Amino acid sequence: MNIGETIRNFRLQKGMSQGDIEKRTGLLRCYLSRVENGHTIPSLDTLAKIATSMDVPLAQFFADGDPENASKALPQLSEDEVRFFSQIRRYSPSLSESDRKLVLAMVKKMAVGSAR
Repeated sequence: MNIGETIRNFRLQKGMSQGDIEKRTGLLRCYLSRVENGHTIPSLDTLAKIATSMDVPLAQFFADGDPENASKALPQLSEDEVRFFSQIRRYSPSLSESDRKLVLAMVKKMAVGSAR
């Protein structure tokens, strides 16, 4: 999966220029070009800004197959959820495999506990 290509495809489908995205997000056009050409990988927060600027659900950037069907199958993420997952992503590389399993087990236990 090339996230830059995906962003470019959605941008072109929407009939938008990189300048349009720049105006809506504050991200520089040269940065957007680097992302679309695969020279830079944006953070999840930056992807969320780009998705919002194009009125595209963030989950569609990660969907396989037809983008029209993807939005029906994937859940929408709130800004709080995007921030949460960004924090998890930031800290996860320093965790051992056993620590990752422990964190996942704790999250599952909390989710089951709050559902009661």
